[in-house]
Order: sequence, then C-alpha cells, then structure tokens
Amino acid sequence: MTIATDLANPFGFGDTSHGEAPGHGTGGPAPKRVVVAYGFWIFLLSDIIMFSAFFASYAVLSGNTAGGPSGRDLFNIQNVIIETVCLLASSFTCGIASVGASARRAPIYFGAMAMTFILGAAFVGLEANEFAGFVARGDGPQRSAFLTSFFSVVGCHGLHVSCGLLWLLTMMAQVFAKGFRADILRRMACFSLFWHALDIIWVALFTVVYLLGSGA
Repeated sequence: MTIATDLANPFGFGDTSHGEAPGHGTGGPAPKRVVVAYGFWIFLLSDIIMFSAFFASYAVLSGNTAGGPSGRDLFNIQNVIIETVCLLASSFTCGIASVGASARRAPIYFGAMAMTFILGAAFVGLEANEFAGFVARGDGPQRSAFLTSFFSVVGCHGLHVSCGLLWLLTMMAQVFAKGFRADILRRMACFSLFWHALDIIWVALFTVVYLLGSGA
C-alpha cells in the first residue's frame, strides 16, 4: 500500500496486496488488521454509550443544586476555552504524528507526539486545577446532585485523556525500540482514533456542560 492509501485507510480495509485471507479457498479467518479495526470500533462505540449515559444523568440533575452554586456561579469560561484550545490543538498534532508514522519519518512522528503529550498534559493540569478550586471552596461532588453529575462526566473524560497520555508514551517507546512495524502502526491508528474521539466528546461537554451551564 502507498503512503496515501495508508492515510486514507489506516487499517487496510479492502487491501488485497497481502494476498488472500488464510483458510480454504477464498474464505477463512479475517486478517488481523480487520479484526483489530472492528474490535476497536466496538470499544469506541461502547465508550460513547457510556458517555451518553453520563450526559443523560447530567441533563436530569443539572438543576438540582440543593441550594448550592450552579454552573453560572462556578464556571470560568475563559479558562475552559484555554482547555479546549489545548485539546483541539493536540488533535491536530496527533494527526501530524499519524502522517509521520505512515511516512516512516521519525523526527516528524516523535516531535508531533511530544507536542500532543504537552498539550494533553496542559489540558489535564488545567482541569485538575479547576476541580481543586471547586473542592477547596466546599463545592465538591458531595455538595449537590448537580456537582456530582458534573464531576462524574467531566472527570470521566479527564481520566480518559490521562490514560491516553500513558498510551501515547507507550507508543513512542515502542516506535523508538522497534521502529515502524506493521503491528505498531495498527496500534498508532487505534490511538489516533481514540484521541480524536476524546476531542469530539469534549466539544459536546464544552457545549452542554459549560456553555449552557454558564448561560453563555
């Protein structure tokens, strides 16, 4: 497959350059790249279903402040915009890293992955600082149903980003140690899909939780 084909079709769907599937005749077990692709898409869909449940809970509980602060009282939209810029920029650099991996260009790959890590870590740091500020004022998740649902949905996303950062470091270590092998490129494609999915979920969070919650 050419580099252009790799970028358009990272898992190799429809690629016949590696011969027919193993087994009798033209059938047999699916190639590993197809199994990995479908398995990872099922994982992403299950994650989206989980976040949908969190969104539904937040929608139901957002007005139950128990006399405590609401989103209008708590949220600093300027800080959240900075968080959003960091995460969206990290999605761009992650895309560049995918291009570098497909082209087997180590400097592009490692440079872009390092920037992705820095931007993602900045996002997590800003979010952790926001949470710490709320808790320090006595507005932790136990204060009201609204805050419980807020910390749950936003914290779950932050946990996913944190896990993604650990995965990113693992991918860099694997490429450094073993090079751009086919199995590592498949994992890189999975990581890229995961990271972009987190960006899409964050855009929904930013809109539903922060913008609507603050009355902006």
